[in-house]
Amino acid sequence: MKVIALLLLVSQFAVAQQSRGINVSPNLYGSVSPQPATGSPISLSISDAIDRALKYNLGAIISEKDTQAARAERLRALSELLPKVNASVTESMQQINLAAFGFTALPGVPQVNGPFSLIDARARYVQTPIDFRFLHELRSKAQEVTASDYARLDVRELVVLVTTDLYLEAIAGGSRLDAARAQLRTAQAVFDRATDLKLSGVIPGIDLLRAQVELQTEQMRVLAAENDLAKQKLNLARAIGLPQAQVFTQADGFVTSVNSLPGLDQAISIALESRPDYRRSLVLIRAAEESLKAAEGRRLPSVQITADYGDIGPTLGFSHGTMNLTGTLLIPIYTGGRARAEILDSESLLEQRKAESTSLRERIEYEIRTANLDIQSAAEQVRVAQSARDLAQQQLVQAQDRFAAGVANGLEITQAQESVATAEENYTSSLYGLNLAEAALARGMGTAEKTIKSFFGGK
Repeated sequence: MKVIALLLLVSQFAVAQQSRGINVSPNLYGSVSPQPATGSPISLSISDAIDRALKYNLGAIISEKDTQAARAERLRALSELLPKVNASVTESMQQINLAAFGFTALPGVPQVNGPFSLIDARARYVQTPIDFRFLHELRSKAQEVTASDYARLDVRELVVLVTTDLYLEAIAGGSRLDAARAQLRTAQAVFDRATDLKLSGVIPGIDLLRAQVELQTEQMRVLAAENDLAKQKLNLARAIGLPQAQVFTQADGFVTSVNSLPGLDQAISIALESRPDYRRSLVLIRAAEESLKAAEGRRLPSVQITADYGDIGPTLGFSHGTMNLTGTLLIPIYTGGRARAEILDSESLLEQRKAESTSLRERIEYEIRTANLDIQSAAEQVRVAQSARDLAQQQLVQAQDRFAAGVANGLEITQAQESVATAEENYTSSLYGLNLAEAALARGMGTAEKTIKSFFGGK
């Protein structure tokens, strides 16, 4: 039962995020380690862990590159409206058969001319100053750059949330290990006492056997807790860019009381103003609107200017300048249905973006409401679990006294020890749930990067 409870608790964060509709990418659990492990342990606060994760987490790094790619797409769209200038120098050797062109009897002109050379040095200029399709595509790409910036900020929020969860899991693992070691010391003391009482003939052999079984059970729990904590620290190090061989201790512990939180309506209002993913959804709507205008622009006239200037002649020393300037008004008459297809596609994308934004707005309210419910429930669970833990400790002390006095058998002590173990687990789980719920509320409001450090004593 203890192992099952532990496995359920480890997966609690991922399940909670999926239930809220939050897509947690596997990239958020990877990182790039910038340096090798040091030879001595380091102290790691939750603020330090978050700062490292924002620099070295793989999800944060990839989001930066995605933003860079969006800027490249905007430059590519801008290039369609900017002038293109190039220069070339060509030299050709020709021999012409005039008869092939119908000139068969020109007096004094040979039928075959050449070979002769021709050199052309020329600069060319091309620009499309008016094209509504390219203009609106540029505006759409500019909106996508803004949306990519918001996506990057949203990834940073998720990086903070994931780092906080992994740090809290390691704190919970440390608490479980401390509790298991304390229970092991108690079991060892009970076993030692039972051995003395058995040698004195006060208790039967079955009570000594029970004490020995309980001692070995607690030894197994300590071993399991040590292994779990080691893996939880590896997970945390993996997400924040610490080398896997780096030994560290956690400087922060659980917050045992509820922080000062805004009211429900205020939290929703803050979220709609601060959530990067919601602001991104609004920008994507504007980008889709510009894409629709770009599709409609395919039906509108465009203007193109071409010009060139250069020297042409048999040699560069014997040449003459020539130039050309052309303005073209292109009027689409029939595009084979391509314009209509692009319009339909853009309209579909626009409606999709609007639906996604509306759904996200509702999901944000859902996340905030569920986080508030989780905080209220977890706070009450902490209160009850703390009281139950105190009572379980008192029960164990009384059972030990009764056993030493010979008025109770070893079964009563075993049951009391199991009650203490259960109470300790419930208390640790409730504290983990409370701290995680507060972090989830900060994420729900879009202020995780700004507030989680202060929640846990950071600066």
